[in-house]
Amino acid sequence: MTTTVAIVGGGLTGLALADRLHRAGRRVRLFEGRDRLGGRVSTVRIGAQWFDLGPSWFWPGQPRMASLVQKLGLEVFAQYAEGAQLFETAQGAVIRGRGFASMQGSLRLRGGMGALVNALAARLPEGCVETGRVVRSVSADGVLGFAEGDPQAFDQVVLAVPPRVAASLAFTPDLPGPVRSALERVPTWMAGHAKFVAVYDAPFWREDGLSGDATSQLGPLAEIHDASADSGGALFGFLGVPAATRAGRRDKVISASVAQLTRLFGPRAASPVEVFYTDWAEESLTAVAADRAPLTHHPAYGRPSALVPTQGSRLFFASSELAPEMGGYLEGALAAAEEVAGWVLAAPVG
Repeated sequence: MTTTVAIVGGGLTGLALADRLHRAGRRVRLFEGRDRLGGRVSTVRIGAQWFDLGPSWFWPGQPRMASLVQKLGLEVFAQYAEGAQLFETAQGAVIRGRGFASMQGSLRLRGGMGALVNALAARLPEGCVETGRVVRSVSADGVLGFAEGDPQAFDQVVLAVPPRVAASLAFTPDLPGPVRSALERVPTWMAGHAKFVAVYDAPFWREDGLSGDATSQLGPLAEIHDASADSGGALFGFLGVPAATRAGRRDKVISASVAQLTRLFGPRAASPVEVFYTDWAEESLTAVAADRAPLTHHPAYGRPSALVPTQGSRLFFASSELAPEMGGYLEGALAAAEEVAGWVLAAPVG
């Protein structure tokens, strides 16, 4: 009998894990609650242009990302960082040339990070992946309960979702106290953040000798970068407004963000051809209430001892936050998939 592994979560960790297990001969089923794959990787398109509303970059010195991108035949290019940077004071004064190109040397993918997701998904067998399938419960004997549809039983279950999201599921029997506590203590990387993208016909700021990089003490965008694709131009920014303050104020956030870009980059910034705004704190499949407070630093991620599977375990936890290295990053997502794949494949088959 062939062991069937259920993977809950179609982000980069879940997809990379499914790919590894499938190629090792395991039967895999992947369930993603959203109507798209990628999890925190979210790429939108306008014609030939693409814009990442989740992670945009990876870096030299991240071997798993470099290897996977090469294996999948994806094209890499450097983040645009030529020209002066801008700094906006709390009083609204704009200072040119203060600061540095904070993302210089970072790498992007042609087609956005969604190209990575799509290429991985294309390697999986037909019928392996189901989107729009929200998992609500997990039992010790491998039965998954869904928001809609009948329960399904599996030999092994991997929860490839942020640890706090995993802790919000119903478990039968309940998780041991140390396991639940360990899951709940791991902050979800970038879950309290929001990202805004303004799309233009051309990257006009480059004509003015600007890189598109800006930082601001006034906001609402605290950090801004060039997000241009092959054609046209785009600027994106991370919101510096707390999740509780911006909740339910989408239109006001968008208008205030465009006004800020106009202050910084001039009147041509006042008329974007399109805007995109994603508040990750409002994404229930990414963030829980505890994630609404934005992180002030990169946590020292890693796997707590309580989340290391025991002999004969049928339940595994996998996410970038639990990676043995590079936790929180895309590289960490791949490292987590690599580690958990080893445990799953070492378990008895059938």
